[in-house]
Amino acid sequence: MTTGASETATPDAWAPLRREVFRSLWFGTLASNVGLWVQNAAGSWDMTSFGTAPVYVALLQTASSLPVFLIGLPAAAFGDIFDRRKLLASFAAWMALVSVVLATLSFAGLLGPKSLLALTFALGLGAALSAPLWPAILPSLVDRSEHASAVTLAGVAVNVARAIGPALGGIGLALAGSGPVYSFNVLAFSVVVVQVLRWKPPVTKATLPPERVVGAIVAGLRFARRAPALRAVLARAASFIVAGSALWALLPVVARRELHMTALRFGILLGCIGAGALAGAAVMPRARQKLGSDGLVALATIAYAGAMGILAHVRVEAALYAAMLAAGVAWISIMSSFNVAASSAAPGWVQSRALGLYLLVFQGGLGLGSFGWGTLAGRIGSAATLSAAACCLLLGLLSAFRWKLGAARRDDVASFNAWPEPVIAVSIDVDAGPVLVERRYVVRPERRTEFLSLAADLESLRRRDGAFDWALYEDLGGEHRLVETFLVASWAEHLRQHRRAVAADKALLDRIRALSEDAGVVHLVDARSAAAARARGLQIEDRAHREEP
Repeated sequence: MTTGASETATPDAWAPLRREVFRSLWFGTLASNVGLWVQNAAGSWDMTSFGTAPVYVALLQTASSLPVFLIGLPAAAFGDIFDRRKLLASFAAWMALVSVVLATLSFAGLLGPKSLLALTFALGLGAALSAPLWPAILPSLVDRSEHASAVTLAGVAVNVARAIGPALGGIGLALAGSGPVYSFNVLAFSVVVVQVLRWKPPVTKATLPPERVVGAIVAGLRFARRAPALRAVLARAASFIVAGSALWALLPVVARRELHMTALRFGILLGCIGAGALAGAAVMPRARQKLGSDGLVALATIAYAGAMGILAHVRVEAALYAAMLAAGVAWISIMSSFNVAASSAAPGWVQSRALGLYLLVFQGGLGLGSFGWGTLAGRIGSAATLSAAACCLLLGLLSAFRWKLGAARRDDVASFNAWPEPVIAVSIDVDAGPVLVERRYVVRPERRTEFLSLAADLESLRRRDGAFDWALYEDLGGEHRLVETFLVASWAEHLRQHRRAVAADKALLDRIRALSEDAGVVHLVDARSAAAARARGLQIEDRAHREEP
């Protein structure tokens, strides 16, 4: 991944599209997002046509984004546990069905504010369930050197859809009305189903049972708490989107009620954002190379705040088109930097959950922020609200001093074989547990202070990878022995723990090995769980098991 300005060669922004599988699924992503933005444009237009208060228009954005906030964690866990191909096809089929209902109600003249909000929420559910899956699969289809470009192109698919979708929606509304526009979504989501089912990913045989959903959610939250690079992305995303959501919430209000735009002109205004995003994607690799991720995000945030200020106070249509072009460039720069950082902050075993947490923060902030700014606009007006949001956006840049996006590097989360799996002589029930692991070290007195200074980092590593309790003890029997203990929920979870070490852990583990002599590892399993395993016909060895360091 490219996060700083130290790269010597500029990455090719379009290289992943030369790969057939990536290209096919990328077009599936594009079709899915075109459908969502066609519906977004048509829904926003219909809602303003109902003569409702501004808060209802803002609630439409909330209804679209809130599902991510409500089910984002289970959706993210699904992506790390179940077959992503089947999930994507099923969720796309659900969105096609919701679009059928929308079109039917529109043709029958039965669509109203409440039914539009409800069906937008239902469509948002499908989008929320799909959201962690697309960014998780696309980078896996390319070489590591193309990772940042693949993530950027995934964002480009969203923003090209932003250009195409509203324009198609606006043209369709002007020529035929909302019914045919909603019908178009049925076709768009059907294309997604076909593209996903054509994909035949390699099948890998699992040696461990899949994680349970609740346990996977807990593991994902535990990882996020112990992963500084991921916490930085979440903090920065929250500081941006809560204020930045005001543009999306109030753009339809300004366009329809203050500028009295037609559906086509409103679609062109939204399309300018997508066109700006497409232009931004072409120059972004070089910009990120020169400025680094933090510099690029800071510059783009200032540009985005400026576009919000123009939307607040300028009523010259040409100036607004230019401002939305700039907003599109800024938006893709910020989104791509966040997406790349979130993807690079997590190893494969938890990547979907990490992306899901990022989307939870981002979409939850978008939904709640839209509601808040829409409510405020109903009281003080759109201009004052957008100005206040732009000021908040600039204040949010202060978070960059504490949370650096440059801390996330793809190479740091590459799999690292820290130690071999424990070898046992007989079969054991993988669900047996909890398991107590005792790792023993011999540490000379002159090295003890330095060894103990690493204890906090060692605890964080163990808890990040699966331990729910940890301690470090001194053996009072002499021999300069320290005993590290940690509890893991089950034998299966301990085996997973062995596979969760990443390259960034190597420096810490090497220092610990340099300061100590390994005195072996003992694994202890809960006696009642062992008895239950024996009752099921399994045997558990009655002596401690050792593994090589």
